[in-house]
Parts: sequence; structure tokens; C-alpha cells
Amino acid sequence: MKIPHNEIKPLLFTLVLLIISVSFSFANDFNAKKDSTKAKTISFRIKLKSDSKVKIKPAPLKFNKHFAYSFTLDDGYRSAYLTAFPLLNGGKISSPNQSEWKIDQGGDGTISKGLFYSDGFGNKIPFKLALAVNGGSIGDLPTNRGHLSWPEITEMYNAGWDILNHSFHHATKHGTNYSTEVTENTTSIKQNLDFTMSHFVVPGGEGDPDYHLEYEKEALANGFFSVASYKGVGPVFNVDSKMNLDKMISARTFVQSSKDTTSFETMDRYLKTIDSIVKQSNTVWFNEFTHGTGNGNLWNLSMRFPDFKYYMTTLSNQYGVKGNDSIWMAPWQEVYEYIWLRDRIKVEYKQTNKEIEVTIALPEIPETFRNRDISLVIDTSSKFEIESNKDLKIKDDGKTTHKQILIQWK
Repeated sequence: MKIPHNEIKPLLFTLVLLIISVSFSFANDFNAKKDSTKAKTISFRIKLKSDSKVKIKPAPLKFNKHFAYSFTLDDGYRSAYLTAFPLLNGGKISSPNQSEWKIDQGGDGTISKGLFYSDGFGNKIPFKLALAVNGGSIGDLPTNRGHLSWPEITEMYNAGWDILNHSFHHATKHGTNYSTEVTENTTSIKQNLDFTMSHFVVPGGEGDPDYHLEYEKEALANGFFSVASYKGVGPVFNVDSKMNLDKMISARTFVQSSKDTTSFETMDRYLKTIDSIVKQSNTVWFNEFTHGTGNGNLWNLSMRFPDFKYYMTTLSNQYGVKGNDSIWMAPWQEVYEYIWLRDRIKVEYKQTNKEIEVTIALPEIPETFRNRDISLVIDTSSKFEIESNKDLKIKDDGKTTHKQILIQWK
């Protein structure tokens, strides 16, 4: 049973917002391989323009944003590439495109300039989503195929979209070999795309009375860091304080077009929910899902393209660069990895007049992490400059608002 977003009762949702300020854990620390990036220490120097006292701490979210919003497209339908990707990243949106299932997975044929938030350093970053895919459905044929091809997924992945494990065959019936579904899909993606997935989205099974979280158990047992399921913690998280993300099972909610109308009233209700979350004083992370984004409401579990375009454009206009620029629109894996790293680094600094020596102790980082960036909030009335070695990539706004520093390392 998938949980339509609009069935979450207002009272229940309010309670969720109040209680998701604690950390959750379903098991002990994972046994993921640690790699390449061994525990080490990095350092750099801040030179102030005036003698001002400074305070430095990790930002709750990347770029010190007020809220992170993660959105996932289930099942790897081709509409993700034909409509969602060009709308958000910028490009030619497909004209109406009838798939092998006689359902229109295309869009309106227009050219999008993209939807963006900023990094606080004068750069625009396009909205990015995640794809939950089944390797057994991906291919180049037929020409009017309903699912994505390997080159299409590769292009979106290279543009910063994340790929999540959704089982190999989307098998959900009683008797499914859940372990094989998890591991075979991992192997398929590794062989075809050359990376290892680290987060899992349950394809179903919860309608079977004999289903007892087998997918969740197998995914976690096979090293996946988190699982999105039909029940669990969230989908709204207070991230101001330390979170226990280990072996997390998160509840997912769906944004879907209504079956009997093409007006935007349904989308406005979803947007109103987001607005109520954004207005919370604490920093939050919110996750939502849908299936297709073409003109047709695929399996009545999707967003029609006009709804999807209206929904994402409204988010951009309100919370992106055209609005108050408070959103970090990033896929589940990217946000997870930032919070994981944020909670494991140790920041120390020593100020001597106009100079501050900053030292950051890093943990061993799992080899499947794509993202290894940390934003620091700096509280000072002075403008500043950064001095560091060439191996460390640092951005700062020291000459303008002098509020944040972004550290990037491999």
C-alpha cells in the first residue's frame, strides 16, 4: 500500500513535525567499507580585515540553507528523461510521446531555462532529483519504450541526479527472493554504469499479509545505508541537531495528480503542506516521491506533466533564486551524505588577532559516497580571505556577506 500524500491528516502531520526532532536508529552502525578517504585532518587559515571575534561551526545543511527537499521518481520511467530532466536542468522538453503502453510520457515541447537555487557564492545550481530504478527494465528497445535506457540514466547521473536501488525486477509477490532482487540490481547498475548504489527504495510487497519487511532487512544486511519504505521515520526531519542515520528506514509519501481533474488545486494542497514545513523555525529535510511525469497519469500513480511543471516551477519561484533562495533541492543520497559527514567531523579553531587557524578532523568516509562537502557558518562582522594548500578546494563569501565557507575534498 503506497501512501498518497493527501491522505496524511493535518493533525497527524502536525504531530510529525513536532516529534521528528529526535534521532532514530533501527540497528547498530553499518559495516560499510571505508575507503580511500582515511581519517585525517585538514587545516586552513582565515585572515580577517579587522580585529573581530569569530565563531565557526558546521552548517546544518549545505550552503547553510533553511530546508532540504528531496524528490524521487520511482520505477525508472522514460518520462524522467523526456520531461523532468530538461525542465529542471534546462533543455528541450519532449513533445507528446506515446509509449508502448499507449500512455503519453512526453511533455509540452517547450524549451526550459532550468530551475535553480544558489550556493550563496554567486552560482546557480539546478534542481536535482533521484531515480529509483530496476535494472531488469532498462534497455534501448523498443523505440517507444516506457523505461529509461542506460545512456539516459548515465546523462542524468553525470548531471548530479542520484540512482537508488529499487530491486532488479520490481518483484513484490509472495515467494520473491528478496536478497537476489537487491544484489542483482546492485550488480546490474555496477556493470552498466560503473558505480555502486547505497540507498534502497522498497518497490512494494506491503500488501501481502506474509510480507514482513523482507526488502528492508535484505537491503540493510547488504550494506545499504537507508531504506525508503511504506512506513518508518519521517518524512520530515529536524536536522538542527545530530541525527543517527545508521540503517534508517524512512516513510515515503507520494505526490500524485488527481484522477478526475487537470486543474492545479491538488498541487496547491501539496504546496501548502511544503509551505507549512518551511515556516518552521528549525532547519528541516523533507522527502517526497512520485512515478511518471509525462502528460498521462501513468498507472494513476504519477504526476501529469502540467502538474509537475507547475509544482516544480512554484517551488523554484518561492524558494529558489527567483524567491527567497532558502531551498537546497538535492536528492536523498546527497543530503544523507552531507548530514552523515557533518555529524562526524570535529571543527577546532584558534584566533590570534586577525588570523584564525582552522583544523577539521575527518572520519573515514564510505567508498560509495559521492559527496564529501561541508559548509561552515562563520559569525564575524569582518570581511576575510582564506589561505589553504592546493589540495583543498574552498569557496567563501568573505568579501561580500562573510557568512559561510564551503570545503570540498575528494
